[in-house]
Amino acid sequence: MSTVATTHPLRARDYFALNAYWFALSFLWNSMAPLLLPVLVLNVVGEAHKGSALGTLSALGLIIATLVQPAAGAWTDTRVTRWGKRRPYIVGGTLFDVVFLLAMFFAGDYLVLLIAYALLQIGSNLAHGPYQAYLTDLVPEAQRGKVTSVKLVFEMAGAVATVLVIGTLIGEGQMLAVFLAIIFILLLTMGITARCVDERPFGGMSVDAKPRAKPKPALRQMIFHSRDFVLWLVSRLLILLSINLTRDYMLFFVKDVLQLANPVIETRNLLALLTVAVILAAYPAGALSDRWGRKPFVIFSGILGTLGAAALIIATTLPEVFAAGTLIGIGIGIFLSVNWAWGADLIPAEGGGRLLGVSNLATAGAGVLAGLGGWLLDSLNRQSPNTGYTTLFLIAALCFAAGTVVAIGVNDHRARDKKIVTP
Repeated sequence: MSTVATTHPLRARDYFALNAYWFALSFLWNSMAPLLLPVLVLNVVGEAHKGSALGTLSALGLIIATLVQPAAGAWTDTRVTRWGKRRPYIVGGTLFDVVFLLAMFFAGDYLVLLIAYALLQIGSNLAHGPYQAYLTDLVPEAQRGKVTSVKLVFEMAGAVATVLVIGTLIGEGQMLAVFLAIIFILLLTMGITARCVDERPFGGMSVDAKPRAKPKPALRQMIFHSRDFVLWLVSRLLILLSINLTRDYMLFFVKDVLQLANPVIETRNLLALLTVAVILAAYPAGALSDRWGRKPFVIFSGILGTLGAAALIIATTLPEVFAAGTLIGIGIGIFLSVNWAWGADLIPAEGGGRLLGVSNLATAGAGVLAGLGGWLLDSLNRQSPNTGYTTLFLIAALCFAAGTVVAIGVNDHRARDKKIVTP
């Protein structure tokens, strides 16, 4: 179990400073995948090749993120510079982002776009991997639930801002303004992080001191660390897969099964309801998990998610879908705020960058597997109309349930450590 780097409770401004850059990461990647990349691809390839071109970009991005994020985090785990452990990489990665975003804007053919996007993924994950290790470096265990719940609120706010700002600018054809808006948010939040986060190297080490040499763990331990961490990773993969399966194909479900006149508007309303449910559930769950332990909340969230996904299987009206979406949204809010803090509790603070980076195996893996769900959806719907949706939601319910069962086997260090006193 990790120890605490700081000796005083976090203040309100610390919560803001530690999480500001999450807003930018959410704003960047929620702009890219669903909005910007399709438009950029259409500018450089024909209609006949748009699907494969976009799929190649998406797959390449996931592969790079999976490799670079833990590698960057691991590098900063063992090195201290005069500017701190993580700060130089957050600043440097963000400045690289600016260069590669502009390269994407000016890309005149697909190869240039592909290379620029690959380099953007590298730059962003060079910052992302070290940045997320602040959770183990600087946040006391007794406050991690609160911090990760605020993180989730910042991420959801970034997603909403993406729809309102980037969606509107793309609709008006203001592509340069789109890229400038993303660059502005990245630089602003990077500046807040670099200036306001009190980055003292873990354990109170002075910034000029060199960390003591430690024997390198075996490769298996470097990646998976412990039985509890592996189970947490598997549980996270299953539940994130469930979330993606119920969300990614909702527009098609509303259009084909409910057969509404304006499925786009109704899907937008459903996603807005889900977002509100996530935000409302996040902070109370994170704060209470600091007192009562993480496992009960993850189990409760899994039960809600299982019920919500099961309800979608039999839903035939919009109110039924909204009711199911509310259950899933509350479950997502609880899970995402508590589960991330739980992962930080399970690892040593000196390995925060590496092991929280390894968690991207679950995040990216869930995205890849959910993408394969689209092939299953098309195949089954060709055989019998709408049976693909029934199958996907059934798989989602089973994955919610399976992820919850796996979580039961993870030791809840916060719950069993009687020495921790909540501020």
